[in-house]
Amino acid sequence: MGFPEQQQRVPGVQSRMNPRPDCGEDSYRGTGKLAGKAAVVTGADSGIGRAVAIAFAREGADVLISYLDEHDDAREVADILRAEGHRVVSVSGDLSDPKHCRVVIDTAVREFGKIDVLVSNAAYQMTHETLEEISDAEFDYTFRTNVGAYFTLVKAAVPHMPRGASIIGSSSVNSDMPSPTLAPYAATKAAIANLSASLAQLLGPKGIRVNSVAPGPIWTPLIPSTMPPEKVAHFGDDTPLGRAGQPAELAPTYVLLAGDDGSYVSGARVAVTGGRPIL
Repeated sequence: MGFPEQQQRVPGVQSRMNPRPDCGEDSYRGTGKLAGKAAVVTGADSGIGRAVAIAFAREGADVLISYLDEHDDAREVADILRAEGHRVVSVSGDLSDPKHCRVVIDTAVREFGKIDVLVSNAAYQMTHETLEEISDAEFDYTFRTNVGAYFTLVKAAVPHMPRGASIIGSSSVNSDMPSPTLAPYAATKAAIANLSASLAQLLGPKGIRVNSVAPGPIWTPLIPSTMPPEKVAHFGDDTPLGRAGQPAELAPTYVLLAGDDGSYVSGARVAVTGGRPIL
């Protein structure tokens, strides 16, 4: 199936993608599964985070959307969420900085008074054909953004999470089927799955559930901004379903894990991979 060859600068902008990802803007219909809940979603300006934020709002939640600096995309999704009649807060900044992670949580607590759902989704990746291309600084930044932020966000949020709350980390099919050209990213996604399993056991006595979602190839701004155009053109073609997934196809899984329907699901890694197995 594939996509037109294209490339952007990191972190990528959804509005410039061809075709634009489907984040459920016109298709997701809520049924009140998250009514009365307050959620924090990182990386919510585009891609999976955007789809999750839209679904959460349409299921009745107040939502804080955290993003780096893609202000136009963030304003667009905030407008979509506000149309649902619930509270929306936007916070921009770099989650590789632990201080900013705490600002995100402090803002949510100040605005909502609690945090029922935390989705740590923001991530960094870059394609490299050789080990020598990966700088020490990039390796460190990838871990601080993908894993360090998850740890800091959870640690800051837990004191404000009631029993029945939910934490969801975005892992990847790369967690146990690592792409060699995405080595630092793949390692962080394995760490997220592992950390989520540990947190589920640590926080279970507090009544807080922790799970991770492992997407396969999903059409998001990370793809044209971190992969060469020739790889973008065939992105997802090698899955059993023969195509990349759309962010909207991830959102129902996050809703399940966030809400009462998933009340006994904790310590799980849920695969949404187009047929690629997760072991």
